[in-house]
Amino acid sequence: MPMSSVTAARSARQPWSGLGRILRLLGIALLFGPVAAAAQQGPRADGDGATAQRMRMVERQIEARGVRDARVLEVMRAVPRHRFVPPERAAQAYRDHPLPIGHGQTISQPYIVATMTELLQPKRDDRVLEIGTGSGYQAAVLSGLVAEVYSIEIVEPLARRAEAVLKELRYDNVTVRAGDGYAGWPEHAPFDAIIVTAAPERVPQALLDQLKPGGRMVIPVGPVHALQELRLIEKTATGELRNRRIAPVRFVPMTGDEGG
Repeated sequence: MPMSSVTAARSARQPWSGLGRILRLLGIALLFGPVAAAAQQGPRADGDGATAQRMRMVERQIEARGVRDARVLEVMRAVPRHRFVPPERAAQAYRDHPLPIGHGQTISQPYIVATMTELLQPKRDDRVLEIGTGSGYQAAVLSGLVAEVYSIEIVEPLARRAEAVLKELRYDNVTVRAGDGYAGWPEHAPFDAIIVTAAPERVPQALLDQLKPGGRMVIPVGPVHALQELRLIEKTATGELRNRRIAPVRFVPMTGDEGG
């Protein structure tokens, strides 16, 4: 998941009204309690304004920067990003930057998620492998675009949390497991597409082997303490690999057994 991004939007939480502040200080719940909690924590459901925030996010952060795939834009408007961040970060969920999700990991900037998804050119009958489940947000985005998503997360608590959120929100075509992404998921290979959301220093051979001829892989590559390259790798029908450099990025390092 990216550690840095384009300049962050300067949105802020809505201030408390005088009455709301008094009620909160007095600890009065009654009918005002749920309203106060929602205002403090940010959007929890579409009725709290999340839909409008997603519309603005797509218009100002994603379409304005050149993402054009109508299906990608549609799913970015639909997936409740605020459900995939820690509750204390929900008010920031639709801002133009990544957010920490614990264990040294982040949820990617919305524009990066949309760009990587568009580069993948997902089709409705595709089977996709994701390396680096993180919050589960990227998997949820892919869920609405492809037939099956297999997602691997090396940090087990993140894997379990993402699995629970995806299940609660009924993204039923996503399968998550805790494990080492360097090995891929050979039991379900080959894959029509592979997306990697953490940066190895070189492209893992196992992932290249598990990419189907005609398939596409989107992956950041490079050293930990420097800018990496976002790459698009295409495997031709004859197995030839075509490597295209897309943009400089900075992602958290991909961990695991690189030699395995």
